[in-house]
Amino acid sequence: MSELVLVLDFGGQYKELIARSVRGLSVYSEIRMGNMSADEVQRLSPIGIILTGGPNSVYLPDSPMCDKKIFSLGIPVLGICYGMQMMCHMLGGAVKRSEHGEYGTVNSTLKASALFKDVPKKNAVLMSHSDQVSKLPKGFVSIAKTADCENAACENVSAKLYGVQFHPETGHTANGREIMRNFLYRVCGASGDYKLDDYIDRQVKSIREKVKEEKVLLALSGGVDSSVCAALLSKAIPGQLTCIFVDHGFMRQNEGDEIESAFSKRNLRFVRVNAKERFLSKMKGVSDPEQKRKIIGAEFIRVFEEESTKIKNVPFLAQGTIYPDIVESGGKHGATIKSHHNVGGLPDNLKFTAVIEPLSGLFKDEVRILGKKLGLPQSLVNRQPFPGPGLAIRVMGEVTEEKLAVLRGADAILREELDAMKRRPDQYFAVLTDTRTVGVKGDDRTYDPVVAIRAVLTGDFMTCDYAPLPHKILGRISSRITSEIKSVSRVVYDITSKPPATVEWE
Repeated sequence: MSELVLVLDFGGQYKELIARSVRGLSVYSEIRMGNMSADEVQRLSPIGIILTGGPNSVYLPDSPMCDKKIFSLGIPVLGICYGMQMMCHMLGGAVKRSEHGEYGTVNSTLKASALFKDVPKKNAVLMSHSDQVSKLPKGFVSIAKTADCENAACENVSAKLYGVQFHPETGHTANGREIMRNFLYRVCGASGDYKLDDYIDRQVKSIREKVKEEKVLLALSGGVDSSVCAALLSKAIPGQLTCIFVDHGFMRQNEGDEIESAFSKRNLRFVRVNAKERFLSKMKGVSDPEQKRKIIGAEFIRVFEEESTKIKNVPFLAQGTIYPDIVESGGKHGATIKSHHNVGGLPDNLKFTAVIEPLSGLFKDEVRILGKKLGLPQSLVNRQPFPGPGLAIRVMGEVTEEKLAVLRGADAILREELDAMKRRPDQYFAVLTDTRTVGVKGDDRTYDPVVAIRAVLTGDFMTCDYAPLPHKILGRISSRITSEIKSVSRVVYDITSKPPATVEWE
């Protein structure tokens, strides 16, 4: 069993990024609720504990707190942002509202500490706070400061307690990976024994023990997650898996056929359901993005239920759920950012005795690694993140077949042009906005919707910067879209990073 670092969650938006950063440094991590008892912590025997950020103020009633006993277990603790404030508050320090909140990248001055070994004294860090520690608890010393935050990091070496007001888990903090590495290896004494190499073998064994000779049903969307789930299941229980691909009509150009082709040679049963007209009818008059997601998710389940009743004696339902699905759908302390149709439970009338989610503890890049090991085509394994509701949430406003056709064409042109680049952005797609502008084509006045282009650079798909595409390429994309698609006269480029925006527009 690998060494464990517990990530205790207090509602911070980067909780899964913290856990993924730890795993990326070859140390196994798990996210647990922030109020986990000290007794339960001891039972799991972690080598370290990380307290996440969160949206609350520690000095207000009902703000989430950890079990105070964890600070006296002798297990190294790193508090990040709210986690640092909570630790200091609970141990006798003081936290107050800042006169000047810090948001974004700021310059910090670091002092000598095991946490900052081999990190420059002057280091840019990502801050996102309106509160700060104004008084440190007894036994703590300040080890970092910024122009507006005297206690930007602190430590109590003898108690193995550390805190940082900034976010080392994000790419916006310079040398953040090194800071995380120092905590894991210099403070926690990690050996780096977490590897993905044996994950497939362990999951194959677990699936076989659970399923035995029974049948399994999987809703296959064609995305990376459900596809890797299907490939893993077909390896574990060949001939026992049925995949139902509900084609809701919101896929990208030719995508449905490509998905069907990718699984035609696997030892499984593939069922494709053409439900385009059914889903489109549900979108009439609907423009709110969260409502779109919920309607499409509910209809997806209905279609899947109808098809599943045609297949008898299937006790197991499989899902390609991964960590980000669970986190973005909200937890006890977290806000719901987006709803995911494979999270939150199934209706009672779906008569399955158990759910199999072999990828639920993995992050996207780990899933891609598994896909490659399982022999899935590169085009599928490296498929860019695509929302479950598909193009329905990349069409602003009401979704119609005419709008989808325009968006498919624009998106295909964009992907063709950027696919040809030697150094491509990490994610890119087109959006059909609900803004119309005046244009001129030939001698005629037009009044057509605006197409927006989104292209971002990211290492974690939780934060991102817009990709600085060359003007020559942007010009060619714009020229092709406006020339080849009759009903588009204007193309714009989104130059907003995350935060403050999300990657998707809806």
